[in-house]
Amino acid sequence: MYRSGCPEQYRKKVQSLKAEGVKISEKEHLFSRRDLKKLLVPVIVEQLLTSLMGTADTMMVSNVGPAAISAVSLVDAINILVIQAFSALTAGGAIICAHYIGSKNIKAANYSARQLLLTVALLSAGIMALCLAFRVPLLRLIFGQVEPEVMRNSEIYFFYTAISFPFIALYDAGASIFRSQENTRLPMTVSILSNFMNIGGNAVLIWGFHMGVAGAAIPTLASRVFCAAAVLAFLRKKQYAVHVRGYFRIRPDLKVIRKILSLGIPSGIENSMFQLGKLAVQSTVSTLGTAAIAAQAMTNILENLNGIAGIGVGIGLMTVVGQCLGAGRKDEAVYYIKKLSLLAELLIIGSCLLILAAVRPVTLLGSMEAESARMCFAMVLAITIVKPLVWVPAFIPAYGMRAAGDVKFSMLLSCVSMWVFRVVLCVILCRKLGFGPMGVWIGMFVAWTVRCLVFAWRFHSRRWLSHAVIDP
Repeated sequence: MYRSGCPEQYRKKVQSLKAEGVKISEKEHLFSRRDLKKLLVPVIVEQLLTSLMGTADTMMVSNVGPAAISAVSLVDAINILVIQAFSALTAGGAIICAHYIGSKNIKAANYSARQLLLTVALLSAGIMALCLAFRVPLLRLIFGQVEPEVMRNSEIYFFYTAISFPFIALYDAGASIFRSQENTRLPMTVSILSNFMNIGGNAVLIWGFHMGVAGAAIPTLASRVFCAAAVLAFLRKKQYAVHVRGYFRIRPDLKVIRKILSLGIPSGIENSMFQLGKLAVQSTVSTLGTAAIAAQAMTNILENLNGIAGIGVGIGLMTVVGQCLGAGRKDEAVYYIKKLSLLAELLIIGSCLLILAAVRPVTLLGSMEAESARMCFAMVLAITIVKPLVWVPAFIPAYGMRAAGDVKFSMLLSCVSMWVFRVVLCVILCRKLGFGPMGVWIGMFVAWTVRCLVFAWRFHSRRWLSHAVIDP
């Protein structure tokens, strides 16, 4: 496959090959099927492993007691909020790097990578300091009047996980930089090793030394330190096109930092509002009784699992679109959004059917009460019917449009669809009209449908292609 960052260079290359008698398609793409496979498969695996880390802590601490389980679950709701914000911020920097790589300006890509690392290091250190200083009043503000034992365990678990925030941010930044240059295998490998560290550490400290929630938190912290250290160590190697050396010699460039933040902050707000909306929905479900709470909790886990492959495709799509637009190939960016959306659709259909088949065995293994299991199956069945119809156009093209710099539109639409159609409708259906936990998913389906229709209009209008991510 021939890669060219400039359409004129590509045209001349094609003419030269034709003059030599070489048969070549006029439409040779930046990414072959093999390139896409190498890019996407590790991202999907990494997303699956990332989702399992918090789940492993919850499952392995279950034998400590209900107070420990509750503490880990409650604190993870905060952690997910912070992690999603960091992930979105680092994606902003990765978009810039991908554009510069597409335009063959590797020097500017390296410089942007340095500024991204500095930005996330400073912001995450500040957030960590605030969380550590105010962790007790913060937990009491969010969780209200919980049992003293639950609060005590929450304070312990939050202390260690807050320390890990800078390491999460630095890993996300480093991993995003690698993804921007199509290297997704390395972050996946690091993620695999960190999961083994976390699970092994949990087993030793929880079951061997009986350290309770601290036994779950310390290995999580250690694994995140390892992730950051490993990614930053590899990022120093000159064998990679985009690499960073002399970390302590990086000085802030406000112009570049503003550009990174202009792309990252809207996406961070979007992700944070999404997580806050989930917490609001969770509070509504908590009023419906124990059976509904258990059914909704299990359904959430299963719905997250059947969407992981699609999200992995979306993350990979950001690299693809970024490089295409950096190379000046707008039509090719449109082509790949369509192509990878189709791939995501096939993966979502397969994932939904697989999860549906697993519902009854999972509820049996989890010893769920009959009523909870019945509600869980009904909700997963509804998800299996609706999700393949509207989820992909509601979410996957948006990744590509964000890579084009169209981040504010996505933020506004996501916030409106989340709070107006999902949260408000959920409250009405669950509390006023007696739909039970199914009301949550009806609200979700409406929100997905609204996103689907609006993003379809936005995509076909091509207005998302009008943004300038990097200087020409």
